[in-house]
Amino acid sequence: MPLAMRYMCLPVAFSIALSLSSPAAAEVIASKSYSYFDIRGKTADELDRELSRRGPTASGSSARHPGATKIRFGGEATYIQDNGRCRVGNVKVTVHTQIILPRWNSRRGASKELSMIWDALSSDIKRHEERHAEIARDQARAMERAIRALPQQRSCEAMQELVSNESTRGIEEHDRLQARFDRVEAVNFQKRMLRLLKNRINGRAGGK
Repeated sequence: MPLAMRYMCLPVAFSIALSLSSPAAAEVIASKSYSYFDIRGKTADELDRELSRRGPTASGSSARHPGATKIRFGGEATYIQDNGRCRVGNVKVTVHTQIILPRWNSRRGASKELSMIWDALSSDIKRHEERHAEIARDQARAMERAIRALPQQRSCEAMQELVSNESTRGIEEHDRLQARFDRVEAVNFQKRMLRLLKNRINGRAGGK
């Protein structure tokens, strides 16, 4: 049963406000939700076809995958103007992740071997997508720190441009980190699945 998982990242929105006297503050708000798509089948081939037919598509591709993570960044920043200089005041970066996972609806009556394979596969899909969400949260924190550390500028227009450039750089770095994670996962998938199956077989044997 082949596995190819991708994340989906929606465009960042970063709104700006000007403040003359508000104190500096920083905040990262992360939220996460889950959704599911149903599949049916009594053989590994049938489950594979269902995943290929019903799985979510990744951003910029028509190919379907066993799981996906939609990611949306946003944020707000205020500027403080003082003595002819402008600096970042309040910074809030938001990130919402929606994890999309498969749900097997015809498990009843399936063989124990297929159930064991599915348990190993579905747990790996969930682990993979949870890691995509974790990468996004980590990058949101990195973006908040980078924006907060930006140097003062002569005007708030220049400060706004600096914030915009930094947020763009942060999203690009996020995309690179996600793509690198997918590459590593693809290389190690077979070894990982064999290890999961071996652990589940040993667990069943130990429980007898």
